[in-house]
Amino acid sequence: MVIREITTDDAYAFTELMKQVENEAEYMLMEPGERKGTPEQIKKWVEQIGKKKNSAIFVAENEDKILVGYLAVIGGDTIRTKHTAYVIIGILEEYTGQGIGTKLFQSLDRWARTNDILRIELTVVIENFAGIALYKKMGFEVEGVKRNSIIVKGEILDQYYMSKLY
Repeated sequence: MVIREITTDDAYAFTELMKQVENEAEYMLMEPGERKGTPEQIKKWVEQIGKKKNSAIFVAENEDKILVGYLAVIGGDTIRTKHTAYVIIGILEEYTGQGIGTKLFQSLDRWARTNDILRIELTVVIENFAGIALYKKMGFEVEGVKRNSIIVKGEILDQYYMSKLY
């Protein structure tokens, strides 16, 4: 398994990866089929991310060079928040439980320390026990609860707001 920063050449595969993760994962923000971005739009987004010192996208690539997971870190866009970043992670279901999430977060940690990031944050559905376990293992702490913040399959759910300080 190779963890690396995304390139614009990955735009099509990355678009398909995000769509597949959203089809498989119970707690992603977007419903299956809700993502409308085209590979061309994703390519432009990847280019924009590449120009920002406080943002990055890491991808996990299997031995066949197929993208199987990603971690996007989106930095604050004001002078007062440029030291912070929000994390989104997705891994194909058949590759979960194989340490890919840990490797993606390890890459994030190295990157954050060299890019003046002092705070990483994320939200996670409280019932997402595997996700919470990974985030805690990687040093994230619960800061609070976002009540009634997401509806999944008609059920109103709460999310934890979690962060990690460097």
